[in-house]
Amino acid sequence: MLFDLDGTLLDTAPDLAGALNRLRHQEGLAALPFESIRPHVSHGAAALTRLGFAIADDHPDFEPLRQRLLDEYHAQVAVETRYFPGMEAVIATLVGHGLKWGIVTNKPGWLTTPLMAQRVLAHPPSCIVSGDTLPVRKPDPAPLFHAAALLGEPPQACVYIGDAARDVEAGLRAGMRTLIARYGYLGLDDAPESWGSDGFLDAPAELCDWLRDRGWLGPRA
Repeated sequence: MLFDLDGTLLDTAPDLAGALNRLRHQEGLAALPFESIRPHVSHGAAALTRLGFAIADDHPDFEPLRQRLLDEYHAQVAVETRYFPGMEAVIATLVGHGLKWGIVTNKPGWLTTPLMAQRVLAHPPSCIVSGDTLPVRKPDPAPLFHAAALLGEPPQACVYIGDAARDVEAGLRAGMRTLIARYGYLGLDDAPESWGSDGFLDAPAELCDWLRDRGWLGPRA
């Protein structure tokens, strides 16, 4: 089992929104409502910079603001971040049935590592592939191939769960089954039904049901 990080495994939106609004405050701007920030979180710091300052990527202020946003986030990376409700029990169930699990994220390692260090699980991931682990990142399938190799499993034996179109694209290109976390950071303009996934999860616990329905997880205790 392989998971995206932001919007799938961890609810990181509160801390990312906090970083963006702190930066806006420094720039003399009012805070944005959390509800307007949340759908953009899975698309990374560039998307949040565009949202927060209404500038294009080629604007001379764009890259300095994006880096300051990342620095603000790094300084308070796990204040309000939590596992999505039920996720810790799901991970325990997977491990209890002998399934290995890992993380494949576009978040760079200098943010992923301290975040996971502060959100330790009783059953830690067997692999973590960050956005800078390889020269390419999702939607390229290479990070998923790399994660499967680290788990010692063929890609076709893996399931990848994410909340963005690039997650499904990467999973399909890697030959994995894919699931969409609808509880994640989908926006009103997203059309997940068109992404070609193998199914949808409206809560983490539904993953166990999906696996049981296919005989990949034992019956309920």
